[in-house]
Amino acid sequence: MKEKIWKVVESLRTLWEIFFVALKLGCTSFGGPTAHLGYFQQEYVQKRKWLSTHDYGQLVMLSQFLPGPASSQVGMGVGLLRGGVLGSFLSFLGFTLPSVLILILFAYFSIYTELKMDWIHGLKLVAVAIVAHAIFDMSKKILSTKWHWSIALLTLITVLTWIHPFAQIAAILIAAFLGFQLLKNGDEGNTSTLVHIPISKTTGIVLLALFFMLLLGLPIISALWQHEWIAMMEKFYLAGALVFGGGHVVLPLLETQFVKSGQISTSDFLAGYGMTQAVPGPLFTFAAYIGMVIAGVPGAIIATFAIFLPAFLLVIGALPFWISLSRIARLRGAMAGANAAVVGILAAAFIHPIVTQTILSTLDIFIVAVFLWCLIRWEIQPYLLVLLGIVVGIICYT
Repeated sequence: MKEKIWKVVESLRTLWEIFFVALKLGCTSFGGPTAHLGYFQQEYVQKRKWLSTHDYGQLVMLSQFLPGPASSQVGMGVGLLRGGVLGSFLSFLGFTLPSVLILILFAYFSIYTELKMDWIHGLKLVAVAIVAHAIFDMSKKILSTKWHWSIALLTLITVLTWIHPFAQIAAILIAAFLGFQLLKNGDEGNTSTLVHIPISKTTGIVLLALFFMLLLGLPIISALWQHEWIAMMEKFYLAGALVFGGGHVVLPLLETQFVKSGQISTSDFLAGYGMTQAVPGPLFTFAAYIGMVIAGVPGAIIATFAIFLPAFLLVIGALPFWISLSRIARLRGAMAGANAAVVGILAAAFIHPIVTQTILSTLDIFIVAVFLWCLIRWEIQPYLLVLLGIVVGIICYT
């Protein structure tokens, strides 16, 4: 009896830890999905050692293959491996909740106040330093041979020169093929350390089937039963299910769905999107703002739930098969090549849009260098760097 009680207590402690860590990341992760992956890598891999760099790279790869918010899917995957399906949901909830609440409040108060957000630039500079440090750390552990480096460089050039939502997927597929040919025996020391996936393949098949049922069924239900909330859920679910490339890519689809239909004005739409860029957490929480403007708090909840639901179903449904494939010795070279491609993709996104849209002056370069020094030399925690970024932003940019 005591053992059962202890197991329950230990399980609750683990779930609380998953939620609390994700909540902390949700409060401090500025800078978009690439920056989020940097924060995740530092928190989950370097600090807490919940998974290895290799297994983290696999989660990042999986998120690049799937439509939806990449960083949120990685967080869901970490939560699943740590605490099962409930852990995955709590990881999503913690990471998403802060930005959702901020955007709901912003939607409510924006018509009465005019917020000055120049100081946010200090947080963007923090994100530049975090991502640079994460890429440096991952490259040391993943790019172990000249072939790894060559694949990463090829991926970097491909993603920067071929501007297309499917560029990342194509780059990973090409890298996997090259890895299969060139790295057949080069990844023996990086086999998956995961010994247990909390869900079965049968459960995965059910979740993947549910994803496609909703994808095909929601438009039919919306047409037959015309209701504002059902129509909203359909539009946001389709946005989350069909968009590759992250939060920035979802912008034109949401504009077509809600601005051109007259449900939200262009000025309100752009104001909300600008605020979404300024708050921590995933860019897909922009849905909460739109839902709040259209239908109040219930609309914000429905919009957030609908746009993230496809990502939740896909990443949990696909993960059992993904990890099983990674354990096959003949495919380790392909996985090693794809892992190298992940580093190249992160480096490409770091160059554009993070650096190109954030580093605007010599002062910015100096501040990023100081932040990077704090990370490397003093190993300062990210949330402390975020606080420092706020102070720097207020002093230097307001």
